[in-house]
Amino acid sequence: MTAADFPEQLKVLDATLRNIETVLDVDKLRRDKADLEEQASAPDLWDDQVRAQEVNSRLAYVSGEISKLERLRSRLDDAGLLLEMAEEASDAGSITEVGDELVTLSKAIEEMEVRTLLSGEYDSREALVAIRAGAGGVDAADFAEMLMRMYLRWAERKGYPTEVYDTSYAEEAGLKSATFAVKVPYAYGTLSVESGTHRLVRISPFDNQGRRQTSFAGIEVMPVVEQTDHIDIPENEIRVDVYRSSGPGGQSVNTTDSAVRLTHIPTGIVASCQNEKSQLQNKAAAMRVLQARLLERKRQEEAAKMADLRQDTTGSWGDQMRSYVLHPYQMVKDLRTEFEVGNPTNVFDGDLDGFIEAGVRWRKQNQMSA
Repeated sequence: MTAADFPEQLKVLDATLRNIETVLDVDKLRRDKADLEEQASAPDLWDDQVRAQEVNSRLAYVSGEISKLERLRSRLDDAGLLLEMAEEASDAGSITEVGDELVTLSKAIEEMEVRTLLSGEYDSREALVAIRAGAGGVDAADFAEMLMRMYLRWAERKGYPTEVYDTSYAEEAGLKSATFAVKVPYAYGTLSVESGTHRLVRISPFDNQGRRQTSFAGIEVMPVVEQTDHIDIPENEIRVDVYRSSGPGGQSVNTTDSAVRLTHIPTGIVASCQNEKSQLQNKAAAMRVLQARLLERKRQEEAAKMADLRQDTTGSWGDQMRSYVLHPYQMVKDLRTEFEVGNPTNVFDGDLDGFIEAGVRWRKQNQMSA
């Protein structure tokens, strides 16, 4: 892009940002913010801690969305003004500065545009993420732990609160499985494109002969159940098991039978939680996970029916969807979107936005084609 293209690029970015502002309904966001601020200032708010956390989480999210849009609008307007002044003064340095800002703005506006593509029934929900080691022995368990850290780092980078519900540690290293929540609106719509089988290729640090090892881990992303959902589970359909927590933990975590495992007898679906100190807290958290799993099962069954009606032949989300190659070369590649990068270290440190954006666009395109 040359300096002659800058005015047209500004027009394109302005039109895109205006569309984003319309779709996200900035005026409604501001009304929501005012309403949430009023709720947050109520003297009896913390009488109900769950509701208080929901109000504050929602307020932080809405405030963040408004701030992002306002900053983008301000930066875009400033870039247009700077370009006019630079052209009048024939200031080559300032024109270059405008070009650099347009590159940065294009990326930031594209990221915001992805939010407008999240229009599914449950996309606005918070997310539950379950990770399970697959084939590959201790390398697979280690890979599962690497993936958990990757997603938690992604959330941390964005300032999204998370809560770990369950971690089942493998004997030698890594994790057998883990479940955690990302507590921000639209977390489900955003992260749901991460569901599927992930593959790691590397020289195994657990192999004395230094051989290359391929290992797998599965990611499942579920929408958090809300009060409006009709997920009623009769008590006689649930088996409750209590046991002693295992693995790293704080005071009393490993010394009492506080961990809880719930089994939904009709479906065999299992949910567990061991990271809270009390059995009651763990049972409540496990119930939330179980309800989310049943809701996701219902969603998948409905989607399968629609796919049958459309005679949809596309692969399922459970198919292998991403490869992380550390040897003999360095690459992370999404097998659905073809998006790839050559720096696995950054990806494992939470740099996932490129993959998520490509996945959301790929899913939207497939939905439109269907």
